[in-house]
Amino acid sequence: MIFNNNTAEKTAELLLQINAIKLNSKNPFTWASGWKSPIYCDNRIILSFPAIRNFIRDEFAKNIEEKFGKPDVIAGVATGAIGIGILVAEALELPFVYVRPEPKKHGRQNQVEGYLEKGQNVVVVEDLISTGGSSLQAIEALRSEGATIKGMAAIFTYGFDVSVERFKEANVTLFTLSNYDNLLHEAVNRKYIDENEITTLQEWKKSPATWNTNI
Repeated sequence: MIFNNNTAEKTAELLLQINAIKLNSKNPFTWASGWKSPIYCDNRIILSFPAIRNFIRDEFAKNIEEKFGKPDVIAGVATGAIGIGILVAEALELPFVYVRPEPKKHGRQNQVEGYLEKGQNVVVVEDLISTGGSSLQAIEALRSEGATIKGMAAIFTYGFDVSVERFKEANVTLFTLSNYDNLLHEAVNRKYIDENEITTLQEWKKSPATWNTNI
């Protein structure tokens, strides 16, 4: 996994600023997986803030070219990364496609929407990496269409061991604008959380599937 520390800190600051990331160790959130979590990340809200979405777009565009080389196509993972993926493709003057979680049940039954030729180099844009499962499913769908995956660029990752292993096994290089450790650092510095809460947030990351709260 690759990231730039200055970009990671700035991105974390902006996500906290617009409440894209919510921290609450006293009243945990329940994820779709059923996990109880003291953190909830909704990067879709970025699109509602022009200055911040432009920062994310520009950081993606710059880092994609630096780390992967300019690809033939940008792909976004539905639905969270479609909007930002289009902005990145526009900035790089590249075609854009997006990947559904599963093939459509009707019509052409596409999973990859848009024009994609076999052998084209693709960088995949994602909004959030948790366990990595859905992100890597999107990559497999693109590979099944004949795409050559140069890498994935995501806004934020929790940095779970399971996701690191999955990306390694799939032979996919992951770049993220920010990550959980930088988020905690910025949250403490800017007094979004206190020193007591950071202990809870650190403990949760060690075993998120089994983490329990005493509340």
